[in-house]
Amino acid sequence: MSFPEHFVWGAAAASYQIEGAYEADGRGLSVWDAFTHRPGKVFRGHSGDVACDHYHRYAEDVALMHEIGLKAYRLSLSWSRILPEGVGRVNDKGLAFYDRLIDALLAKNIEPYVTLFHWDFPLALYYRGGWLNRDSSDWFAEYTQAVVRKLGDRVRCWITINEPSVFTVLGHLTGIHAPGDHLSEADGFRIAHHVLMAHGKASQTIRTARPDSQISMAGNGRSGLPQTTSAADVEAARRYMFDTTQPELWHLNWWTDPVMFGSYPVEGMKSVEALLPAGFEKDMTVIHQPYDFFGLNVYGGEYISADDNGQPVTQAKYMGSPVTMFHWDVTPEVLYWGPKFLYERYKLPIVITENGLSGMDWVHLDGKVHDPQRIDYTRRHLLHFSRAHEDGVPIGGYFHWSFIDNFEWAEGMKHRFGLIFVDYRTQKRTLKESAYWYRDVIRSNGASLTADGA
Repeated sequence: MSFPEHFVWGAAAASYQIEGAYEADGRGLSVWDAFTHRPGKVFRGHSGDVACDHYHRYAEDVALMHEIGLKAYRLSLSWSRILPEGVGRVNDKGLAFYDRLIDALLAKNIEPYVTLFHWDFPLALYYRGGWLNRDSSDWFAEYTQAVVRKLGDRVRCWITINEPSVFTVLGHLTGIHAPGDHLSEADGFRIAHHVLMAHGKASQTIRTARPDSQISMAGNGRSGLPQTTSAADVEAARRYMFDTTQPELWHLNWWTDPVMFGSYPVEGMKSVEALLPAGFEKDMTVIHQPYDFFGLNVYGGEYISADDNGQPVTQAKYMGSPVTMFHWDVTPEVLYWGPKFLYERYKLPIVITENGLSGMDWVHLDGKVHDPQRIDYTRRHLLHFSRAHEDGVPIGGYFHWSFIDNFEWAEGMKHRFGLIFVDYRTQKRTLKESAYWYRDVIRSNGASLTADGA
């Protein structure tokens, strides 16, 4: 069991989920502000209006990150806090907040990994067509320019877009997330194309300003786990993960192949070419801005076996198989097979940009938050990630989701993913047992994971 010498141990969070202060200091509204203020859209009417009040408590939170021993923090920026109308006038007070936050992190030797877009699209631009508007990639490039001009001298690692499949499908096709639309399949693929153009233009902007930048997206998608280690099952799991023969935006390579190879998956074009914007081919040069590392958000996978023809067959979970409080299956092998398959395809070092679980957490009578399931879950996943490294997969870092409990989108404050517990009535922070455990893992560069002989 081993991790590289300069492995990055971190944790992550997102602007709308923790900042609060949704109308403070000239911030414009986002689609999530509008969505959460519509009755019945979010669990018990929760919103990110206050959330963890990180906007006012960032210094305390950075001090807690330092106490945990984090080497890096993956944060996201609120586009509408920086440009209230999405384009045009820069809100100096909003940008100054991130300027102070970056300085606070660096003062504690915590490297910032900055995500430019984690779903909180400016409401003003949504009214101009949002991601359906071809101009959206230019809007995003303008926003990126404003950010890089201010922060680029200190920020080296960038995530352009977080989980594009999620906000495209859940936000624009099923309406479960903001902005709550129910658009057509063709609209979904048009949005996807524009999002990929936004990645391309943002990457060009960043690299022009700082050529030594490290850039990726935080991708997610279907992960196949072979039911057995037979060659047939392994190949079936790989095919399941990258199969784009159906017009399905959940496939990770639908988003990654254009960036890395300059073309959409060949096997998928038969079913989706008619859904893409006319003349999409001319945009591929802009989209083809390859990653420097592969950012992967991963929480679970599906067990796959091969049928008699070698086709992937999803295997049902056994009765009573472990699930998190979100009812997500616990499948720690995903941090072995996911990185392995991705490295085989893209030949990039793998950084886990999100991984964690929703637990049944509260402050006990002894004043502590005991969360042994989170410790066990994280340990199991990290052991499999280490195994991938031992089998030749270059691994660059791991960001636990999340460093702090926060607003979990349509689920409101119901779920607790954090290493730090938040009492939302008082905003009191309490480090969970998992935070102290993770501190030991970081200090030992992962050696403590096998301290008990595992």
